Amino acid sequence: MHPDVAKLVEAGRIPKPVGERLSQLAPGNFCLHKSFGAGKVVEWDLPSKKVTIDFEKSPGQTMELQFAFQRTEWIPADDFRAKKIEQREELHVASQNDPVGMVVHLLESHGGSMTVDALEKELSGTVIPEKSFKKWWDTTKKALRESRRVVVPAKRTEALVLRSTDVSPADSLIADFEASKDIKGMIRALEAIAADIGAFEADSTPLKNLLNDIDEGAKKAARVQLGQALQLVAARDEVIGSSKALELDPTAVRLSDLVLTADAEKLAEDIGTLPSGRQRAIFEAFPTAFGEEWVEKMVLVFDRVGARGVTEIARILADRTELEALENHLRSALARRALGPDALIWVCRERRSTASEVFGADVGASILNLLENDHLSDGPRKTSRLQTLLNDDKTLLVDLVEIMDVNESRNFARRLLDCPVFGDLEKKSLMARIIKARPETAELVSGESGRKKEEALVVSWESLERKKAELDDMIRVRIPQNTKDISIARSYGDLRENFEYKSAKDLQKVLMRRKGELERDIGRARGTDFKGSDASSINIGTIVTLVDESGQEVEMTVLGAWDSFPDKKIVSYLSEVGKSLVGRVPGDAVRVRDTTTEAMQTLTIRSIRPYNP
Repeated sequence: MHPDVAKLVEAGRIPKPVGERLSQLAPGNFCLHKSFGAGKVVEWDLPSKKVTIDFEKSPGQTMELQFAFQRTEWIPADDFRAKKIEQREELHVASQNDPVGMVVHLLESHGGSMTVDALEKELSGTVIPEKSFKKWWDTTKKALRESRRVVVPAKRTEALVLRSTDVSPADSLIADFEASKDIKGMIRALEAIAADIGAFEADSTPLKNLLNDIDEGAKKAARVQLGQALQLVAARDEVIGSSKALELDPTAVRLSDLVLTADAEKLAEDIGTLPSGRQRAIFEAFPTAFGEEWVEKMVLVFDRVGARGVTEIARILADRTELEALENHLRSALARRALGPDALIWVCRERRSTASEVFGADVGASILNLLENDHLSDGPRKTSRLQTLLNDDKTLLVDLVEIMDVNESRNFARRLLDCPVFGDLEKKSLMARIIKARPETAELVSGESGRKKEEALVVSWESLERKKAELDDMIRVRIPQNTKDISIARSYGDLRENFEYKSAKDLQKVLMRRKGELERDIGRARGTDFKGSDASSINIGTIVTLVDESGQEVEMTVLGAWDSFPDKKIVSYLSEVGKSLVGRVPGDAVRVRDTTTEAMQTLTIRSIRPYNP
C-alpha cells in the first residue's frame, strides 16, 4: 500500500479495500482504460481527488479519482500493454529476435487467448511497422505452429490459444477436440491436429482412439447436418493423410457412404457451402459411391454446387477423361436455357480451354435470358456476378458474336439493347464491343436500316396526360401491388403447384412489358394543341370533308397518334384511315375502310380546313 494512503487507512478516513485500490493508481503504476488503452499514472492530488494518467491514446488525461476507480483496472508493470508505453523499442527488438516469445507474452497479458485481428490491432503500427506486419505475421505464424506453444487457428476471426506448459502439445490437441461442443468445434480441432501432426510422432495411440470415435458423431450429424458430417469425415481423412502412422479402420464411415445415402438435391446444396479442398475430396468419393454411374451423378449436381463446385467437378472429369459427358449436359442445358449462373460463368471463363466445345450462340442467349428472369424476380439477385463478368471481361462479347452468323449477332445485339438489366451507359459500352467485332450491328444503334429509328409521335396534350397517368398508376399502384401478391403467394408453399404464384408472376411480366411500352411511347411523344395546322393538304390537325359514291358527305378529323374515336369520326394519323388520307388534296379519290361496317369504300376529298380545338 502506498505510504500516503496507508496514513489515511490508519486514521480511519478510508477503508482498507479502498486504500488498496487507491494505491494501484499511485504515480508510476500502470492501468487499462476501455477507450484510452493502457496508461501510466503520472501524478495524483489526493486532497483534490484528481489523478493524471498518460494513456496510449490520450496522454496527460486528468480524471476524478472516483471516475478512475470505476473506469480503469490495474495492470502489472510486466504486462505487455504496460511495456508498450515505455519499452516499445525493446518489444520491437523482441519481435525480430524472438517473435514466438513475444506473442506468448502478449497472450499471457490477455488471459491466454486473442484473435489474430486483435493481435494485429495491438502490434501493427506500434511495435511492428504497419507495412511489414503481414510478412512478419506469416513468418511468426509458422514459427508458432512449430513451437507448439500456441494453437494457431485457420481463420483470422478465431482465437490464438496459449497452451499450458505442463501439458504436452499432443495432449492439448486431444483435449481441444474432446472439449468441442459441436461438429464445427470438432472440425476446427481436427484441422489443428492436421496442422500439428508432428506432435504425435512419439505416440499416435491417443489420436487413433480419437479418430475411431468420430464415426458415431458423423453418422448422427448426417441425418440433420449433412454438410457438417461431410466436413467432419473429410477433416478426419486429412489427419490420416498427414500421418504415416495412421490408417483408416475398414469399418469406419467413409465419404462415399455419406454421399451414397444422401438425397441428390440436399447433397448438392450442402457441398456448395464447403471449401474447395473439402469439395474435391467429396467429389473424388463419387466413383466409389456410385460405381459406373458416378459420372452421370456428378454431372447432375454440376449446376447446383456453387462457383467452387463447378470448377472442382470440371477438373475431376478432365483428369479422368470424362469431359464428354459434361459437354453433352451443358449443350442440352444451354439449348433449354436451363443453365445456372455459376455454371454459365465457368463456361465463359473456360471458353478457350475446357469449355471451348460448348461455347456458342446459346451461351449469349442463356446469359441474357438469365439476367432478364432474375431482374423480374422478387427474390435476392442471383446474377450479379454474371453481369459483372459481362462488363469486366472485355473480350467476352467479342468472342461471343464472332462465332455467330449475321442474323444471330443482330438478334443478340437487339436483345441486349432491349434488356432492362443494363443502364444506358452500360448498353453503350457493351454495344461498342459488339460493333467493333461485328460492324453490321451498328445499324441497330444508328437506325440506318433494319429496325428503323423510332420517329417522334405527335399527340394531343390530353392523350399525353392520359398516358402519363397510366404510367404513374402502373409504377405507384399496380406493380407494387403485384409484388405484394407474389410475396403472399410464395408463402403458400410449393411453387411448382402454386397457381396463385404462377398467375402473379405472369401478370408481373405483362405489367413490366406495358411499363416499358409506356415509357418508350411517352419518351417519343411531342404534345400539341394542333393550332396553325396547314390545310393545303390533309395533315395532322385538319378536318376533311369527303363525298361517297352516292353523293353523301362524310366529315373526318385527323388528330394525334393516340386520338382515335371512331364514333366521333376522329382518326389517328397512324391509323389505316389516317395513313390513307394524310398528304391528299381536294379532288383526290381515296379508298378507305368504313369505321362502322369495315367495308372498303371510295371517297372523294371535297374540302380541308384547320382543326380548331
